[in-house]
Parts: sequence; structure tokens; C-alpha cells
Amino acid sequence: MDNTNSKIVTLSFLSFAALIGFTIATVLKVFSGAFGVVAKAMEFDLVRHGLPVTIALVLFVYLQFNKNILSWADEVIGEVKKVVWPPTKDTRGMTIVVVIMVLISSFIISFFDMFSGFVLNQLMK
Repeated sequence: MDNTNSKIVTLSFLSFAALIGFTIATVLKVFSGAFGVVAKAMEFDLVRHGLPVTIALVLFVYLQFNKNILSWADEVIGEVKKVVWPPTKDTRGMTIVVVIMVLISSFIISFFDMFSGFVLNQLMK
């Protein structure tokens, strides 16, 4: 693995581990409102702050030092580098077409919704 890929992989693993730590902290906070046992455990700073940080750190170390995962990540980065990205002009044009089609579709669906509501209201009278 070259140095550039190594930095990208490490940053990706670090971001993933931080996201998992934040998710665990949020889940613990939510569960503390629903379960008394979790609420009692959340009174301790070691559980409230230490558990999510520890799990995130263990996950990062596992991902960073697992040879199979590192080779997989290197292959992924190699494949992404082979992708031929469309020019900015084409991307902008395709985005405008998609936005216009979504607006047209929303108007058509809204019209059918209002029309069917009107018909059903007339039938109910």
C-alpha cells in the first residue's frame, strides 16, 4: 500500500470509528430514558464517556491493523482511482434534467392526488 492510500484508509477508519462511538453514545442516552438499569449505569462517567470511546478506539485499532481489511481497502481505493468521472459540464446538465423531471413528476402526482380527492369528496356527498 502506498503512502497516499495509507492516509486515506487511516482517515476513513478513524471517521468510521468516531461515527460508531457517537452512535453508541446516542443509543446509551436513549436507552437510559427507557431502561432503569442503563440509567443507573449512565450515572458513571466511565460508562457515559468511556464506553463509547473505548469501543471506537478498539474498532479503529482492529481495522487499522487487520491485514485482510487493509488489503481490501487498498483494492477499493485502486478501483475508485480507475473510475472515469464525467466532466463538470455534463454533470451540471444531467443534474438540471433530473431536477426538472422531479418537478414535473411532482406536479403530475399532485394533480392526480387533488383530482382523486375531489372526486372522492363529490362521491361522499
